[in-house]
Amino acid sequence: MGRSRSGNNRSGGRRPATPRAAPPTDAPDAGDAPASTASLASATLPRVFNGVGYRPLTDAGRARALFDFAAIAWPEPLALAWGAFVARADGERLVGAIVAERYAGAVMLHGPVVAAEDGPDDPLETAAQLVAAAMDHAGALGGLTIYTRPQGLDRVWVRFGFIPVPEVALPSTLVGRPGVGLYAWRGGSALWTLREAAEG
Repeated sequence: MGRSRSGNNRSGGRRPATPRAAPPTDAPDAGDAPASTASLASATLPRVFNGVGYRPLTDAGRARALFDFAAIAWPEPLALAWGAFVARADGERLVGAIVAERYAGAVMLHGPVVAAEDGPDDPLETAAQLVAAAMDHAGALGGLTIYTRPQGLDRVWVRFGFIPVPEVALPSTLVGRPGVGLYAWRGGSALWTLREAAEG
């Protein structure tokens, strides 16, 4: 004798599927900057680390002498510029800088350049702090991919998640910048293709 369950007749057919909820209208597009990107106001706040002050340079020309001394090309026009300052008996002294140019979602960093003589106690850490500040600033400006020439600072770039990429990864507007080697960092997902970056 078969069993029967009253009130639960499953005679054929599937239950209707529950409709999927539509994505929220304010969901970020795949090409949008990460939601965690800081506002421009907060990304450009001055900061201090180990007695060295870091802030955006309102007069980027102050850093030009450092770049000329290090024989690093000076880009035009600049999208951002940061300086590292130390206090001396005769006043504040600019001891390091990093600048960048930008095209759409692509940013090309130039530098960092840090003075070796009468500069900070830890030039490598000063360079790293300048990179961190420039990355925050670039992200707030809408930069999704950041490129740089390594300049022997591989330890700094790797620390921030930059990876070596071929020259074909550069957008056409950033091709031809002097230097050997190319590193890149991509915001949001670390998964990206060279073609996507070059178009970007």
